[in-house]
Amino acid sequence: MNAPSNTELLFATADRTLLAPYGLDTSSLGQVFGRILAHRVDYADLYFQYSRSESWSLEEGIVKSGSFSIDQGVGVRAVSGDKTAFAYSDDISLPALSSAADATRAIALHGADARAQAARRTEPLALYQPRDPLASLDDPGKVALLERIERYARARDSRITQVIASSQWA
Repeated sequence: MNAPSNTELLFATADRTLLAPYGLDTSSLGQVFGRILAHRVDYADLYFQYSRSESWSLEEGIVKSGSFSIDQGVGVRAVSGDKTAFAYSDDISLPALSSAADATRAIALHGADARAQAARRTEPLALYQPRDPLASLDDPGKVALLERIERYARARDSRITQVIASSQWA
């Protein structure tokens, strides 16, 4: 049996990270493309975004700040001749994709560049997968790592009087 190709691995990652957690699959994406391409559109594509970041700051042995953010969304682009329509949503779901697809179809109807926001997420969706790098350490473990860095820095030279350690996980 052959090992999966790089393309197969990329599609598996996209499915596991961007589609399955939101109840999407290639069949539902096909439905979205069908909605767009049903109206004199030459070309259409979907853009998915999902990124997370987390940071911690330790100053003089005290946690001074911590933050966590998620940026996610989906965009739909439709091209008809030299005109382009784009719609986006920060909600990755079939209803949001369908709404964005309907918004981009306006290019075929009106023949002008168009831009629209399709939908906004109203409640957060928890997506902490077991292989998530942010979850590789729990919060006390992240603070302990910064404390270890502080001790290491102080041990390097007795003249060190102040240590600020910070980290960024993404």
